[in-house]
Amino acid sequence: MERNVTRYNVQLYIYDLSRGMARSLSPIMLGKQLDGIWHTAIVTYGEEFFFGGEGISSCSPGGTMLGPPDTVVELGETEVSEEIFMEYLSSLGESTYRGDRYRLFEHNCNTFTNEVAQFLTGNSIPSYITDLPSEVLSTPFGQILRPILDSIHIAPPGGNVINGGRNA
Repeated sequence: MERNVTRYNVQLYIYDLSRGMARSLSPIMLGKQLDGIWHTAIVTYGEEFFFGGEGISSCSPGGTMLGPPDTVVELGETEVSEEIFMEYLSSLGESTYRGDRYRLFEHNCNTFTNEVAQFLTGNSIPSYITDLPSEVLSTPFGQILRPILDSIHIAPPGGNVINGGRNA
């Protein structure tokens, strides 16, 4: 017996926050090549979802001030309904992904998109994105910059906060 299941496409939007500067400056500053400083978002159900210093936010795809993504990766399809997904995001926004839990190196937009991608599709986001913080911190200059960079909370303007702003 065949069951009618609705499937939803799931994409990863990848943005280079350095706009190409990481590629040219990283060998000088870090002693190793970095291709970008990555911000990522999940696109599904006709919306773009991301995590930043304000918590979990959404907008129309490409609707933040970052504009269109530099790269789009097809992560697969999901059978999770939009209603269940929004309940899941609400739960994450009240706990794990509140805005005040944002940490540039350990708990950021890429941590969020990796977890959400696995929930929706069973697939992870590319490792060159999730490995970026350890790549930077493995260098002497990365260690020097860490106290400054730890204080940065990235929240691309243009999204609507779903839940979990910077409240305690």
